[in-house]
Amino acid sequence: MFQTLYSYFWWERLWLPANLTWADLEDRDGRVYAKASDLYITLPLAFLFLVVRHLFETYVATPLAGLLNVKEKVRLKATPNAVLEKFYAATTKHPKQADVEMLSKKSGCTVRQVERWFRRRRNQDRPSLLKKFREASWRFTFYLIAFIAGMAVIVDKPWFYDLREVWKGYPIQSMLPSQYWYYMIELSFYWSLLFSIASDVKRKDFKEQIIHHVATIILISFSWFANYIRAGTLIMALHDSSDYLLESAKMFNYAGWRNTCNNIFIVFAAVFIITRLVILPFW
Repeated sequence: MFQTLYSYFWWERLWLPANLTWADLEDRDGRVYAKASDLYITLPLAFLFLVVRHLFETYVATPLAGLLNVKEKVRLKATPNAVLEKFYAATTKHPKQADVEMLSKKSGCTVRQVERWFRRRRNQDRPSLLKKFREASWRFTFYLIAFIAGMAVIVDKPWFYDLREVWKGYPIQSMLPSQYWYYMIELSFYWSLLFSIASDVKRKDFKEQIIHHVATIILISFSWFANYIRAGTLIMALHDSSDYLLESAKMFNYAGWRNTCNNIFIVFAAVFIITRLVILPFW
């Protein structure tokens, strides 16, 4: 059964133009082609990214936060209460009025004291400003380096200026080492984001973030399988061109530099519109 599914998945008519087979994409005469097995390396690289991220956040982002005067808000802690803590952990962090009244009787606290306890307890679980700043710093650094590296990979290629070159001879297009590493590093980074999402700051769009990371991993992987390397490198660079601006705006927002944050966000919005809503769909 597995072999049947494998055969259907790699059906040549699904992946390749007519009159071509996977045998035509085997390495020969100095020409190297993308292979699905190449992507195995992205998993250990993803864990390496997690290690590098930890070191970066500890020894670079934290001192940087101090230089930018990132300050934590003073949060009042909830007084220890076994009854309220058990309900908070096992049932809900946002009790309804009936629950509040029931907890008031069980704990010996007034209704107002129970409501205040839950507000303070929720505040304790909110991620600190420093944690948010460190995460944004890490993503900013990666996206900026990825964008610069991506441009270095493609700016001297003929298909950067003439899109007809993207499909010239497709899929018989030999892969360059720079293209290989650009793909592997980008894919590994998104694997690392998916692995760390449970421990990162949990935002309102948590589910959407998971869908985004999974979709990105699938798109990058499938473009690799089908040898859409030239188009893939162009699209990845296009996306990275605005992502680092958004993360830098977040950093300055956490640091309290409102005017700088607003100005960078205006630039981000302009770049995003031009790259994602004009160049990507129309060019």
